[in-house]
Amino acid sequence: MADVNAKALTITRHGLLRLAVIQGEEWIEGELVADPEALVRSLQEVPPADIFSFARPLLASEPSYPFHFEWDNAAVAELSKFSQWWDSLPQETRKNVRRAQRRGVSVREVEFDDKLVSGITRIYNETPIRQGRKFLHYGKSFDQVKVANATYLGRSKFIGAFFNNELIGFIKFVTVNNVARIMQILSMEAHADKRPTNALLAKAIGVCCENGATQFIYGKYVYGRKQTSPVTEFKRRNGFEQFDFPRYYVPLTRFGALAIRCGLHRGLAQLLPENVTNVFLAARAAIYRRRFRLQQEFYDAAQA
Repeated sequence: MADVNAKALTITRHGLLRLAVIQGEEWIEGELVADPEALVRSLQEVPPADIFSFARPLLASEPSYPFHFEWDNAAVAELSKFSQWWDSLPQETRKNVRRAQRRGVSVREVEFDDKLVSGITRIYNETPIRQGRKFLHYGKSFDQVKVANATYLGRSKFIGAFFNNELIGFIKFVTVNNVARIMQILSMEAHADKRPTNALLAKAIGVCCENGATQFIYGKYVYGRKQTSPVTEFKRRNGFEQFDFPRYYVPLTRFGALAIRCGLHRGLAQLLPENVTNVFLAARAAIYRRRFRLQQEFYDAAQA
């Protein structure tokens, strides 16, 4: 990790390629880089990586700098009045929010305390696989969960979904430049039939409207080359739309310049056709499910 202009750079690897980004880019208020050209000159003197990538704060949508850029995207819901967002939703989505209430789910703002951390820990440790991939938070201890969720508390809000007074889902969002961004939203799979995630989103939108946030951001709208996915469809049905913005890729070394020309900075998922990616993801999910099932069977046999 390097430090430039009082902002830490995180270095990631794509094979031999090293990519530098500003740590916590999405959560920093104000302009990320006051003078990008001066910063690039400084980085090129002693390159910490092959490519430096950054974007302006959302919702800046026009190219602003003389660097190579490519279009990135975010899932954005425009906010003014809760009723306008609610009325724009498909009927099925509104039914899901009401269904959560009918099935005994209550949602409310909660303080970040040990009780909340205990509930989040239980949610994290429900299953090691989510959305067909290994869940990175599975197996974390109470202390690890507390540290992971204690970031940006001065600008954060937590909302919990409860069933029989037990936390079954939560959302954490952070206000950045008067825009609310979801840091995490997660519900227990055992209670998916109660639609807690829909209820959490509706409550969060209401809180944001009350507090004057202008937009609500739910991660990316499209991931890689997957133009259609269950996650994208869920966001669409909950009032989010695709917002495109320029992301800059600045070569710091000759290898970085070559990588940009060849598209290597995008990663393997961006280079493969969507149908090939879908086959790979399905196979990976099957492997993870089988591995978890075998581990569970071994554990059950050991306990017998």
